[in-house]
Amino acid sequence: MIRVLFVCTGNTCRSPMAEAILKNKNIKGIEVRSAGVYASAGQDASMHAKSVLVENNISHNHSSTPLSEKEIDWATHIFTMTEGHKAAIMSTFPHIIDKTFTLKEFVNDDKHDRDIIDPFGGPEDLYRETFRELQDLIEELVKSLEK
Repeated sequence: MIRVLFVCTGNTCRSPMAEAILKNKNIKGIEVRSAGVYASAGQDASMHAKSVLVENNISHNHSSTPLSEKEIDWATHIFTMTEGHKAAIMSTFPHIIDKTFTLKEFVNDDKHDRDIIDPFGGPEDLYRETFRELQDLIEELVKSLEK
């Protein structure tokens, strides 16, 4: 069983969208969750994140989760939205370096641009752009995980 954990800052924009995109693929043998390095428990996904998911016919019931040992232990693969998220995780949980990557690093080993745009507080079009970026990266992620 592959257990994917997507991580961003507050677990209300990028990681919930990534979680929803991958879950929506209904791939047997892959479980998906998301969390935030600075998340408060129980927050809904942002309004624009939800509306962009709906536009793309993806339903997702989300409640934010702070990153903790429980999520770290559950995951076989941890994908962060930025290098900063990865660094924050590594400083707290250095023993999980082998299963923690930025999403871009894992998918295309991009050494220069490993961060996914943070749409927080921006217009809905920025959320759409982030959604498209996540969608493309997750298509590649699925190919890599299925190998």
